[in-house]
Amino acid sequence: MTKRAKPRNFGFLEKFNYYVPGVADMFILLAFLLVGALLGNIVSLGFVAVLGREAGMEYGMLVSYPLMFIPAMMYASIKSRNNSFVRSGLLLDSNHFQPLGAALCVLFVILATLGAAFCSDAILSAMPEMPDWLEETLKGMTSGDHFWLNFLMVSIFAPFFEEWLCRGMVLRGLLGNQVKPVWAIVISAVFFAVIHLNPWQAVPAFLLGCLFGFVYYKTGSLKLTMLMHFTNNTFSLVMSNVEAFEDVESWLDVLPGARYWVIFTACLLMIVLIINAFRRIPQEHEAGNMDPVHALFDE
Repeated sequence: MTKRAKPRNFGFLEKFNYYVPGVADMFILLAFLLVGALLGNIVSLGFVAVLGREAGMEYGMLVSYPLMFIPAMMYASIKSRNNSFVRSGLLLDSNHFQPLGAALCVLFVILATLGAAFCSDAILSAMPEMPDWLEETLKGMTSGDHFWLNFLMVSIFAPFFEEWLCRGMVLRGLLGNQVKPVWAIVISAVFFAVIHLNPWQAVPAFLLGCLFGFVYYKTGSLKLTMLMHFTNNTFSLVMSNVEAFEDVESWLDVLPGARYWVIFTACLLMIVLIINAFRRIPQEHEAGNMDPVHALFDE
């Protein structure tokens, strides 16, 4: 008999334990995401009308970005509440850290994320040049006079909401519905890439998404993937606000020649070693180390 798991998520995340979306549900969540994006754009236009273009876009984003996820969250919460009386679920946030331990897992995911971000730069440097309008838009999210606004958006909101959706909903749902783990991880990474809406962000998002997905599959910890997302975004944010790196488009501009490829190789080797370390975590649940939680009326 399956051991009963008590919910031990953050209070907010407990609302979604009983909703384990299947493949069809991915499109429903995406549809609600588009509805939220439309509502967010309307709110942003209102801020622009009141505060002017520059200030309106900055402050409007603080409201419009989380608003984009609200319809999907409301739908998932209602589905979870209805399911909780009649069917079991899967915790969004489990804690399968042994034998590595929580502290070592935290250190490893931070190092792996930084290494993967550096390696993805090699692919980005081979892509066509980013359009000026997109470059200016992305720079506006990571540089400027309002660092705290950018930090809130890039380092707090994005890791929380996007990990809730891409790992907590999509990947957890695919694994919970018996999709082969490797395909579940890849599909969730594709979903993660697609919601970034441009190839210059989608490529590193896919690579990082595969890494995030593997960590979630082995640990069931949404906290760890949020930390990884936070690490990647915060590192980019800080580097964008260092004057010496302000106009740097690739690490090749900073580390020309052999030095770049030596570091690239070292990062790749480090990622492989860290992945092998996470493989040591026992697979307690075949579909992924996400703890089951029984229906409220389950005897």
